[in-house]
Amino acid sequence: MIPDYTTIKTEQPAPHILLVTLNRPEVANSFNTQMGRDLLDLWTRLIAEPGDVRCAVLTGAGGRVFCAGGDLKERNGMTDAQWLAQHEIFERQYWALLDCPMPVVAAVNGPAFAGGLELMLACDFAYAVTTARFALTEVTLGIMPGAGGTQMLPRVVGERRAKEIILTGKPFSAEDALAWGIVNKLCEPGALLPEALAIAERIAANAPLSVRQAKKSMHYGLQMDLRTAFRFEIEAYNRLVPTEDRQEGIRAFNEKRKPVFRGK
Repeated sequence: MIPDYTTIKTEQPAPHILLVTLNRPEVANSFNTQMGRDLLDLWTRLIAEPGDVRCAVLTGAGGRVFCAGGDLKERNGMTDAQWLAQHEIFERQYWALLDCPMPVVAAVNGPAFAGGLELMLACDFAYAVTTARFALTEVTLGIMPGAGGTQMLPRVVGERRAKEIILTGKPFSAEDALAWGIVNKLCEPGALLPEALAIAERIAANAPLSVRQAKKSMHYGLQMDLRTAFRFEIEAYNRLVPTEDRQEGIRAFNEKRKPVFRGK
C-alpha cells in the first residue's frame, strides 16, 4: 500500500503502471527535506513490496518544470551539520531509485537542473518535451554534483562531454540532450505523458520477472569486466527458466495467442 505523500503524488493510470509526480509546482518542484523523505519512502516500498507495479513514470507537476534541484530557500542559513544531514537523505533516495527493481521512466516536462537532472539520470531512460533545458549548475553555487552527477553523466555522454557540462555549469537544450543520449525521445508538451505512459505499458505487458532480471543484468553488468558480466547475465537468465511466466510465454507462442504473465 502506497501512502499519501506531502510533496509527491502517486496514481495508477493503467494496470501495473505507477505515475509519480513531483508536486511542488510553486517552487519549480525543487527538493526540500520532506520531498527527499517522501521519495526515499516510495522507492524503498517499491523495492520491498512492489505489489502489482511493473513500471513507473516520473514527472513534474504544473506543466512547466520537471525539477529545479535542491530548494535553496530552505537551505539558506542551514548549518553545515544540517546541510549534510539533509544531503544524506537525498543521497539515500537516489540510491533507492537506482536499486528499484522495476523500470522507472522519466517524463521530463520542463527544465531539469542540478539535482533534477541527476534524478532523471537515475531513472532507466527519459522522454522530454522539446522545450526542456538541462544543466548541472552546482559549481556556480560553490558546491558540485553530489547525487550521482559526476558518475552517471560521464557514463552516458563520455568523460570529455561530461567535464564540459559539469565544469561550466552551462545549460543545454533538449536537442543536445537527445543527440548526446541523455534523453531517448523528444515530444511536444501535450504528447509527453501519453508517450511515456504508452512505453511504460509496453514494458509492463512483458514478463515482469524477465524485465527485472534484464534491468539488473544491464545495471550491474556495466560495472564488471566483460567475462564476469557474461557470467552474471547467465545467473540472471537461469533464474527465469523454472518460472511459470517462462512456461506461459512458450505456450502462448505455440498457441498463437498473447501471453498472460503473472510475475511467477
